[in-house]
Amino acid sequence: MAGKTIAAIITYGVDNNNHLILQQHLVFPNLRTLPNNTHASYTTHLTDHIADSITIDGQPLIEYPDAFYIRGLLQINSHTQTTLIIKRTIFPSTDKRAYLEDYLLTNKGTTPLHLHLPVITKDSTTSPDRQIQGPFIISRRTCDGGDFILQPGHSLSFSYALSVRKASENDYRFSTNYELQKRISLVDNIFQSLVLKTPNDTINRLFDFAKLRATESIYDTKSGLMHGPGGGAYYAAIWANDQAEYANPFFPFLGKASGNESAQNAFRLFASYMNPKYLPIPSSIIAEGDSIWNGAGDRGDQAMIAYGATRFALAYGDTIQARKLWPLIDWCLEYLRRKQNKEGVIASDADELEGRFPAGKINLSTNVLAYGGFLYASRLSLALGDAAAASRLAAEATRLKENIGTYFGARISGFDTYRYYDGNTVLRSWICLPLVMGIFDRAPQTIKALLSPYLWTQNGILTQAGDTTFWDRATLYAFRGLFYAGATDTCNSYFSHYSRTRLLGEHVPYPVEAWPEGNQRHLSAESALYCRVITEGLFGIDPIGFNQFSLMPRLPAGWPSMSLEHMKAFGGDWNIHVRGRHVTVTKNGKLVKDLQWDGIHPIMIAPRRPH
Repeated sequence: MAGKTIAAIITYGVDNNNHLILQQHLVFPNLRTLPNNTHASYTTHLTDHIADSITIDGQPLIEYPDAFYIRGLLQINSHTQTTLIIKRTIFPSTDKRAYLEDYLLTNKGTTPLHLHLPVITKDSTTSPDRQIQGPFIISRRTCDGGDFILQPGHSLSFSYALSVRKASENDYRFSTNYELQKRISLVDNIFQSLVLKTPNDTINRLFDFAKLRATESIYDTKSGLMHGPGGGAYYAAIWANDQAEYANPFFPFLGKASGNESAQNAFRLFASYMNPKYLPIPSSIIAEGDSIWNGAGDRGDQAMIAYGATRFALAYGDTIQARKLWPLIDWCLEYLRRKQNKEGVIASDADELEGRFPAGKINLSTNVLAYGGFLYASRLSLALGDAAAASRLAAEATRLKENIGTYFGARISGFDTYRYYDGNTVLRSWICLPLVMGIFDRAPQTIKALLSPYLWTQNGILTQAGDTTFWDRATLYAFRGLFYAGATDTCNSYFSHYSRTRLLGEHVPYPVEAWPEGNQRHLSAESALYCRVITEGLFGIDPIGFNQFSLMPRLPAGWPSMSLEHMKAFGGDWNIHVRGRHVTVTKNGKLVKDLQWDGIHPIMIAPRRPH
């Protein structure tokens, strides 16, 4: 869970005696430590549990959880060794550096209970030696503690807040109820935007949760709003893949101001590193914008940025913002041109896995993302009124597409698909990327390869055949590409399994980063990719212009209908309803399209010309 200035990772469960397990890892992204690197957010692990200080008739409380409830907060409903029951709600403040717990205690018995609720007013000061603008003051406060007689059938409440501030800042008294209402309002607002309705309630709910995870993980830093991956490790920093490529193109669809602002801010920060010598833009801008990380060299970052920025600009649908983005896009495309070899493909030092797996000097990922950059830059140029530039860029995209087929097309493990780099002889997960970009020349065999025992496992797509490592980003890109390519029913079976595992399995309730690395951290941009499986894969939404897009809705067999409501991209509030082959599209409540789709050609959604 996250707010603008805090992130909380809560581990919960029960032990063999059905006692509560609760661990709280708190991160404060705009409180910096030394050295001020990628991982330098101030963190603390809670060792004291407030409920341990509650006594009932003079005896320490023993808590036995009955249910855990998750909806942008964690609620734990428990019984005790007496007739007292407890509802504890755990959540971060939406905009302050505070972790909060709200308690409701009810006497379900027939006799009064004598309760002692802890009274805590405690401050501690950190050592300033390794802290920027330290020391920090950690405040622990309870509200409404004391000694009470709780009558049968009656309830009482109290709360706990842990907050961290700089020594120069004033103490603050938190109203837990007010902070809780803000948190609930945030969650409700996100759930009510870009609403997915399908017969599969697990997919619907994971889509809601993914919207929240992608959007809440935005931190208020001295360089403005910065979307961060999180996971206990990555805050107050941006990456060319996580933010520019994965998350930013999604935010206009949800229409939340913080998401769109963080996207614009990320591109502004990347643009500050443009240079006349065409040295690569850093892979990551860290430490609230004060420093950079580029330890893997050029990972194809310019392709990631060009692709992400053009997709964002088209979906956001604002001419002024698009013109602000254009110099960055144009610079990245020129950088890519300068990296082309005599065979017309583009070199990079690595890919987004940063050397964890071999990628050669010319890899498929960089080239397909570059193709996307040229393709959507062409559409953006046309939207901005430059038809000549649009034509040139479209021609470049076409040539690169042909060169990708020639250079990377290969027979691997018996499938006519793609090699990942020169010398690659085993199947790799990123062979799904051409499908995502609408390159279907080798689609049938690529689909078979992706779903073959070489790559597919119960946890999704393996990074490389013969290994055990999986990264959800590759699995989610694969789902997006499979739906987009029309392998609907096959893909839906795997996608439904994946959604059940992530929402309802042991490590829940969001898409994860990877395993074994990071032990399946819930990085936020992977949740954005899950949402894009729906918008760009299942519904086949493809940006054409500022208020124009195409649709290829892939309704699975057995689903009578599906809909996407209150989509805020492309200059309106859109509703898309699919029943069989019948597709209805409205904008701001007015009918735009009502037709029987042929199942082959994209449905073009464009504004009606005035008579």
